[in-house]
Amino acid sequence: MTEVRSGAAASASLWERDEEVTAVRRAVDTLCSDRSSTGGLLVFQGEAGLGKTALLAETRRIAEKRGCTVWSARGGEILRSVPFNVVRQLLQPALITLMPEEARDYLGDWYGIAGPALGIAEPGDRQADPQGVCDGLVAAVRRLAKRDWPLVLMIDDAHWADEETLRWLAAFAERLDDLSVLVVVTRRPGEVSGQSAQRLDAVAAAAGVSTLSALTPEATAGLTRTALGPHADAPFCREVWAVTGGNPYETVELLAKVHDSELEPVEARAGELRDLNRAARGGGLVARLEELGIDATRFAWAAAILGTGISVDLVARLATMGRDDALRCADLLRGARILTEPDPATARGGEAELEFVHPLIATAVYDSIPDALRTAMHGIAAQVVTDSGYGAAAASRHLLQVHPDDDEELVEQLRKAAREHLAVGAPDAARRCLERALLEPPTPDVHARVLYELGCATLLTAPATTIEHLQLALSMPGLDGDTRVDAVWRLSQALLHNNQLEEAVRTVEAEAARHAPGPTRLRLQAVQYMWEGLHAGETISSGRSEHLAELAAGCTGRDNSERALLILRGFDAMTRGENAEEVVELCDRALVNGRLAPGLGWTDTEWGIELLLMLASAYAYSDRLDRAETLYTEALRAYETAGWSGGHLALAHAYVGLGHRRRGRLREAEAALRESLRLAERVGRGLPLYWTATCNLVDTLLARGHAEEAWEVAERYGFAPPYPSTIVIPDPRSVRGRLLLAAGHTKDGVNELEAAEKAAALRGHHNPVMVPWAADLARALAAEDPARAARLAADVRRQAERFGTDTAIGEALRCAAALETGQRAVRLAAQAVTYLEASPCQYEHAAARVEYGIASRSVAELERGLALARSCGADGLVAQAREVLESGRGLR
Repeated sequence: MTEVRSGAAASASLWERDEEVTAVRRAVDTLCSDRSSTGGLLVFQGEAGLGKTALLAETRRIAEKRGCTVWSARGGEILRSVPFNVVRQLLQPALITLMPEEARDYLGDWYGIAGPALGIAEPGDRQADPQGVCDGLVAAVRRLAKRDWPLVLMIDDAHWADEETLRWLAAFAERLDDLSVLVVVTRRPGEVSGQSAQRLDAVAAAAGVSTLSALTPEATAGLTRTALGPHADAPFCREVWAVTGGNPYETVELLAKVHDSELEPVEARAGELRDLNRAARGGGLVARLEELGIDATRFAWAAAILGTGISVDLVARLATMGRDDALRCADLLRGARILTEPDPATARGGEAELEFVHPLIATAVYDSIPDALRTAMHGIAAQVVTDSGYGAAAASRHLLQVHPDDDEELVEQLRKAAREHLAVGAPDAARRCLERALLEPPTPDVHARVLYELGCATLLTAPATTIEHLQLALSMPGLDGDTRVDAVWRLSQALLHNNQLEEAVRTVEAEAARHAPGPTRLRLQAVQYMWEGLHAGETISSGRSEHLAELAAGCTGRDNSERALLILRGFDAMTRGENAEEVVELCDRALVNGRLAPGLGWTDTEWGIELLLMLASAYAYSDRLDRAETLYTEALRAYETAGWSGGHLALAHAYVGLGHRRRGRLREAEAALRESLRLAERVGRGLPLYWTATCNLVDTLLARGHAEEAWEVAERYGFAPPYPSTIVIPDPRSVRGRLLLAAGHTKDGVNELEAAEKAAALRGHHNPVMVPWAADLARALAAEDPARAARLAADVRRQAERFGTDTAIGEALRCAAALETGQRAVRLAAQAVTYLEASPCQYEHAAARVEYGIASRSVAELERGLALARSCGADGLVAQAREVLESGRGLR
């Protein structure tokens, strides 16, 4: 049995906890053994009162004895709506000891991203990306851990942590392999549901859970005799166990009552234990509180309403009493073991002067407040918090509890709080504020704007909900001018993300019809053409390409609407396989001195990422990879700097990977695409960005000659029909057809490539490099249907010459050479080399060199192809060239 130190209250919960204490000691020893040691994670689970908090106290004692730095925090039942509450408790004390310049140095680029969430920096002027903030918080701990090693983080009552903290904790638990930090978490089972439960379960899965059990009768007897003396007889001890169920907290409270009442611990008095136990918990606690007097009761209620940062002055203001009376009440509540002074080691920056002895007591006191009075006190608390300079976001927790009452000022406070929440990366908290504002309700002239703001807040997290809010807002008076146009734009984005692309187009088209010719109408028309350009099915508007060409013909690039139309026209011309020089000329006209125009940057929200990816893709498939890669790199740098770690960063990595793949840097492409897929997994499967990452990774692995690995990726990530409604670059049907052929499923591969043929014809996509089904299908049919294969190869060459890039023509000649024999095959292969040598696509050049070397039986050409293949990381080509060279058969 764990040795009992002096003081039953301190040691009760450590009885029969040998296994857990041993696990803590082992984890601390591992942490302290080496600065490069991997992180550790311990999760202790148990019902209320089973000693989780005491186990953390023992963890602190053990860790500090070994010289560890220990930071701790606790979730609160009534504080779950306060974003970043627990992670702020955890990290703020360490950060506020630093000078602002030091904090900036420690957090580096993450200061402006994580700093506002931690309350140590002012937020920026735009909505923060929640995933970026989460990554920033992980980085903050990573950097602070190096300064404060060995570092132990403790989170008590994690089931009551706010959603934002749980997001961070789940992400942090995944990355402990390269972090020398020990994290110890306690939780109750079954307290939460939804995403909170999923994240807590993810943390538990990363650690394994140690479940605490109640004390045995023997341990309860030992504890009773420690607290009351060795003369406590066995029947009395047995009754203590029966009354408390072996719950350590209840046992300690009951024994304190026995001691205070001077009850003799013998069998004859055991019958009085049940009444004493009732007085120590629940209604008995409330009665005990009332015995202290009305002032003390009011003070305790005010403390429970505040929940955190319980300073005597703040409680006094809420309880409407003078400071002397407040100090007297605080002493009474400390004496009654309801409130206590926080441990100096765990005090939150010196602000909190009091805290509840146990979360169970805090909950019981809060629940004891009459409903109407509790609501009124929350309203007063909101004012007190605001007047104390804590801001609208801090006050919003209390405003959420106030009954609706047509209060215009309250609506404005909640709108302001929502903006503050969005600025620090807490959209769920913003949503709660705006939903509550709608219940007030807002005045008719403000109602539509609240709905619009709510739609903006939920755009990234709940597209379906966003659609409902924005459609309602647009049906009401109150949205005019640029705000209305922005609402239509955001509604179309939500429809797109909700796989309702056709409705997105119709929504923008209808709004454009409401406006006279001019910049606003032009912008809406550009958005309509953009969404249509992303549609993977049949063209939505009849004659779309012709109308777009006509509209763009009059554009000089004088504003961003005209620049957008030029980009859209260039992208459309590229996908249709029109002249590549004209494609590049259209795209160049959309730039200002070769750069993106102000308002069209990667983090600007007026147009979105899709338009710029269209621009970069038009360059990439027109053999202007220098410009495409500049744009891809700018996107990656912009999102990393801004802390956008969600879908935008995933797409940026995917397109950087695509740039590497087109350039022939296959190893680099694979690394970028795997990072993109990792990020895309966090955003959610099935989205267009997920398809982009997966499709490009499969394509890259096939180019490397890793067909089995490509098949495994496709199987693991669902790279198979049905395909998304938005287009993916390169064409996923073509890539999957090539995958099936490489895996030996020839019939299925041919069927998939024929499906790609039909889809491309329906959409008017005739660029043989972006939609490369024809060349692969021609090769697959060469043996069984040579006539059709020859027709396909001829069509590929005709389309390639129409498009006019060296890559397109060289690839067409490679296809033609593969269908021929003898000197005609050699001549075609040589021509392919000539074109692809001038192309920026080095993998295709390497493949052409190897094929030409084999056809011409030239050792020199094979060796040149082998060197190129090695530099590209094309292991399959390397193996093919080496096999022919090593065989030596017929080589010259």
